[in-house]
Parts: sequence; structure tokens; C-alpha cells
Amino acid sequence: MIQLNEILSKNEFTKEEIIYLLSLEGPEKTALFEKSSAVKLATIGNKVYYRGLIELSNVCSKDCLYCGIRNSNENVHRYNITDEEVLEVSKFAWDNKYGSIALQSGELRSPAFTKRITNLLKKIKEMSNGELGVTISLGEQDEATYQEWFDAGAHRYLLRIEVSNPALYYKYHPGDHSYEERLECLRALKRIGYQTGTGVMVGLPFQTLDDLADDLLFMKDMDVHMVGMGPFVEHHDTPLYKYSNLLLPKEERFTLTLKMIAILRLMMPDINMVAATAMQAIDPLGREKAIKVGANILMPNITPGKYRDDYKLYENKPCTDDAAEDCKNCLEARVHIAGHEVGYGEWGDSKHFGK
Repeated sequence: MIQLNEILSKNEFTKEEIIYLLSLEGPEKTALFEKSSAVKLATIGNKVYYRGLIELSNVCSKDCLYCGIRNSNENVHRYNITDEEVLEVSKFAWDNKYGSIALQSGELRSPAFTKRITNLLKKIKEMSNGELGVTISLGEQDEATYQEWFDAGAHRYLLRIEVSNPALYYKYHPGDHSYEERLECLRALKRIGYQTGTGVMVGLPFQTLDDLADDLLFMKDMDVHMVGMGPFVEHHDTPLYKYSNLLLPKEERFTLTLKMIAILRLMMPDINMVAATAMQAIDPLGREKAIKVGANILMPNITPGKYRDDYKLYENKPCTDDAAEDCKNCLEARVHIAGHEVGYGEWGDSKHFGK
């Protein structure tokens, strides 16, 4: 325990120390979680901020081997939400003081898509008198597109790397992907001035603790402002499903994700971190547990109900039947159970970005 206390007193870790922390069990694991919770409360307080999630479309040009809406999956019922529906649920978020929304879709690159998002951003800002913060997660684009969306009102961008090891990246992503392009997109987002976020999946087949330690160091080195990490949950309509026998039990993937959140909170005390919905796909109290050990962002799903079940990146996605109002009440209760409060009407910008 002396060694652990020594390590937990720092915020700069060697790779070997991170692997050691990822391996903790029992009382030592509890000590890690208590330390990360204390650091979060001391650094950014006990507020949890909402990003009302709008899943615009499950049409995707990419073919990631782990994703349920991959281009080659013919069993997906494809959809596009209308602009009117987007504005309607955005108004719900504004009226209910969510502070921010998050626009997410499959990866598409075209002049028509760029223009549509630009127009939507302008309308959302106009509808909310500029009061509604906007995060977007719309994949790899050229820098001019990122700039256009930034100028139209988006100020945060989430682009997950999913895995920072290039060899593993290409194992999960077929030939039309470029690891270097992904990195360049993250650099472009930072150059433009976005609050820039990335993240990884935890518990993928072939992934090791060594890889996860590198993921944490990657995010530290990239100096990102926000992070979304979640446990890998397999989908039977994907090529990666055939490796399910190589996976850790879901409960272990869940616990490993909690450790990743806790360790990154120690390494980057003032960033924003999402309590991913995938946590709840494994544990009914998954998001509350993530908040307790270091997360401070929740993404209540405000996508119109008729579309929600079709945006299924993984199986057992929770809350697909909840109305937006139900989701709001449920999440507020979850936040209070975790001993926190909701930052209603606040953007909840990353303090790390503010520096």
C-alpha cells in the first residue's frame, strides 16, 4: 500500500505505473477510485453537465469492424432525421435548460452534408438566442469544413481515436481508414479553436493493458480538453463478433473502464469526461459509478423515439424506449444518487480548455 500511496500522490505516471494501476483489485482499487473522486471534486466540483444527444443519421460511409451501423451491415434500417425534428428536440433541450446539445451521426463527407450541418447549426443558435452550447461528433472532415461549422456555432468536437496503437487501429479499421488522417483531424480541430475531444474503447479483442496505458498517455500527449471512453460491447452483425471468445467478461471490461476514467482524472484533473451510455449497457448503475470515479458529463438521448433503436453501435443499448422527458427525470435521479448535482443552463466548458 505504501507504493500505491506514493503513486497516487502524483499526476505524472510512467507507463509501468499506469499498468500497475490498471491491475489493481480489492482495497487498492477502491483507494484509486477514492483518490480520483477527491481530485475531481477538488478540481472541477460536483456538477454534472448535460449534452442532449441527437443521433442525426445512421448512414455511414465507414466500415469499422466493431460498429453496428457500419456501411456493409445490410441488416440496419437506415434513417435521416429531418431538420424540423432536429430543431424540435433542440428546443426541448433549451427549454429544459440542458445547456448544450451534441449532434452525432455516421461519418459522411459531401458538400450537401456540410451545408446541411452548417444550416442546422445556425438555426439552432438562432432558435436558442445563442444560449444552447453545441458539441458535434461527425467524423473526419477537411479543415475547411471544420472551420465552417465552427464559424456557424459549434464549439466542441468529439473525434474518438478508439485505439491509439496504429497496428491495432488497422486491425479494427479496413483499408479506407488512415490513422494519420485521424490524428491530423484532431490537430486541425485544435488549431481552429474547438474544445477537442477524443476517446477509446476498453476491452477490445487483442487489446492489452499495455495498449490501454498507451491510450492514456496518448490523450495526455494530445492535450485534449474532453474524453469519452466506454467498454467495448460487441454487436452480432459485425466482423469483430467472431472474436467474442477472446473478450474479457463484460463486468471486467466495465471495471477496467472505471479504472481508465479514474487514472485519466489523476493525469488530467481539469478535463471533461463523459459517463458513457455503454457503461449502463453492462451495469444498470454504470453511469453513476463512472460519475463517482471521475466523469462529469452525461448525454441524455433526445433523439426522436422512432429512430433510437436504429442507431445501435453495439448491442443492449439502454434507454431506447424512453421519451426525452423520461430520460431527463431518470438521469437527474442518477446524478443525485451519485451525490452530484446537474449544472442546468450551463455549457460546462472544459476548464482545461479555459487555460
